[in-house]
Amino acid sequence: MSTTEVSKTSPGRAVGAAPRVPASRARAPRTFEQANRRLKWAMLAPALIFVGLMILFPLVFTLNLSFTDAFGAVNAKKGYVGLRNFTDALSDSRRFWPAAQRTVIFTVGAVVIETVLGLALAMLMRKPFRGMRWVRTVLIIPLLTTPVAIGILWLLILDPTNGIANHLLASVGLPQQEFLGSVSQSLPTLMLIDVWQWTPMMTLLLLAGLTTLPEEPEEASLVDGANSWQRFRYIILPMLGPTLATALVLRSVDALKTFDILYTTKGAGGGSDFEAETLNVYSYGLTFDYQEYGLASAVLVLFTLFIIGVVVLLRRRAGRKSA
Repeated sequence: MSTTEVSKTSPGRAVGAAPRVPASRARAPRTFEQANRRLKWAMLAPALIFVGLMILFPLVFTLNLSFTDAFGAVNAKKGYVGLRNFTDALSDSRRFWPAAQRTVIFTVGAVVIETVLGLALAMLMRKPFRGMRWVRTVLIIPLLTTPVAIGILWLLILDPTNGIANHLLASVGLPQQEFLGSVSQSLPTLMLIDVWQWTPMMTLLLLAGLTTLPEEPEEASLVDGANSWQRFRYIILPMLGPTLATALVLRSVDALKTFDILYTTKGAGGGSDFEAETLNVYSYGLTFDYQEYGLASAVLVLFTLFIIGVVVLLRRRAGRKSA
């Protein structure tokens, strides 16, 4: 074949050359970052799937159970009753609504006191001092103790007859108290126990936030003649806002779910007159004491929606303040 024939049969390309791939169909070479990203998700996928199933299955199972009349056993024959369990729970003014009220009172009271004390302790520990490491070590001891052990410990301390608390009150001339044995004093006493246990966590969170704040604004205000309260109110507190909001959300959600301390100290039903019964204790009693699984699941669904609402409200308020 001549050169002329070659040029006619394949203009611009020699015979035997590889066909030219259109630019639109050409695949760009994979970069190292893309390969690393795909490898990361491939390695994380099994754990994410497992955690997702562990979270999703109980939620779906509880939601399905809340629409049934399950009683006596979870695997017993049951029928769907629609929204009857939810209406029964919401119309229960003897147990459900008082338990919801106690849950709110316990959470708000404990979290407010823990936040104030935690912020005060964090401000005191902000600057290094001698023995600071030992103070921090002692401070986290309540966080390392199991809730059941804490409940038993405070039962012994607050025992009306042999507890050390009443002996201390008597030594300073104050009248003895019933503490957890009293209907009116049980919930405030449990709030104080929760404060003792969780104030260190608020202190550590806020202390971590304080250590990251820049020093220039506070130094400038000091040069301008601002006193300690003015520096705290107008300089430190606004800059600490995001950390404070995060700590409030975390602690509020945790306080709403409190169960161990309440059940250990007051037992089933939160006491003889349900004086310390929160929604957690109430749903536990419906499940294991009365075997009303359908109604208990409905209460848990309502409780979960309530917690989600509290988180959304707190985050919106925190975002509005930071803006």
